[in-house]
Amino acid sequence: MRRLLTLTLALTLGAGLPAWVLAQGTATPPPTAPATPAPGTPPADAPPPAAETENASLELVRKGDDGEERRIRIVRTGSSDETGVFTICSPQDDEPEGAPSLAVFSETGPGGVRITIDKNVIRVPLALVTQRQGEDGEGGDGRVEASAGTARFLDEPPPGKTDRLSRCAVEATPKPAPDTVLVTQGRTELKGQKLVYDETDGIARIDGPIQFTRPSDDGPLTGQSERIEVDVDAEQTTLVGNVVLSSKGGRVSKAARVEYDDQANTARLIGTPEQPAESVQGRDVLRAQELLYDLDRNEVVARAGEGGTITGEFQDGEEEAGTPGTTPTPSTSPGTPPPGMPPPTTPTPPAP
Repeated sequence: MRRLLTLTLALTLGAGLPAWVLAQGTATPPPTAPATPAPGTPPADAPPPAAETENASLELVRKGDDGEERRIRIVRTGSSDETGVFTICSPQDDEPEGAPSLAVFSETGPGGVRITIDKNVIRVPLALVTQRQGEDGEGGDGRVEASAGTARFLDEPPPGKTDRLSRCAVEATPKPAPDTVLVTQGRTELKGQKLVYDETDGIARIDGPIQFTRPSDDGPLTGQSERIEVDVDAEQTTLVGNVVLSSKGGRVSKAARVEYDDQANTARLIGTPEQPAESVQGRDVLRAQELLYDLDRNEVVARAGEGGTITGEFQDGEEEAGTPGTTPTPSTSPGTPPPGMPPPTTPTPPAP
């Protein structure tokens, strides 16, 4: 027997969706005679407003060490049984106390399943959400696994299968594949193949290969990395592993990690002592433990960390008109020139 879970998290149904779709096998309500609509009421066959087309949504609430609450919102954007399903499979009667609930979101329509984490809006075809209730009766922020794939209701539980979804007569088939997890942050669009969020550390990890692009008037900024990490507590999105940023202006920047903020128009490239961050434009090369990249201006500023150094190879001659520059700014005392620059000279006063 399956029971619907009374969630401690916020569960919201689309206004135009009957609640009985949550329970697999629940009888369909009998038809009723049409009522006379009130003045101004749209026809019964009119499509619902955009705000009411969401099938179902779920909010996971994470309480950080700072006492702040941060939310992860998961929405099935479609409402047709032909394009997806939404259901919550609660613990079975014979399972131990404290067994988690399992929610299934699937949507093959254009809107997919939408997951909002910090500044990122993520679109996937399938998401599975596992949530365990705590001793106080409140649910944690749980675990989210999302990728390409499908889900469907079964006519009856498959014989011999004992996993939760099978016992609930639900089949979910994840199919991770490149470029199927679509992430939007401001103007930046990123693509990966699988997302996993876990409440143990509050970090959503999106496996790559990651490909991304950010349009601008001067041409797109493109790049790649091995994965993306979204730290919910720190509200920080980081590209991780062999990150490469390439601009149309010819600048190529590389780092082990890049803290990315589309809203602030910055990318903070973080290197290691063995492999510093690097930015190359033409024959100019700048290397440092940290580089701050202005995404709009296509300019890079170098910063030396504690005990770090800045190195550069710069060709003589004026910079070409319209070509952004590279500015080293080491951590030195006021008035100290950047490496490679001659010290300032003091003019000698004329003899009396």
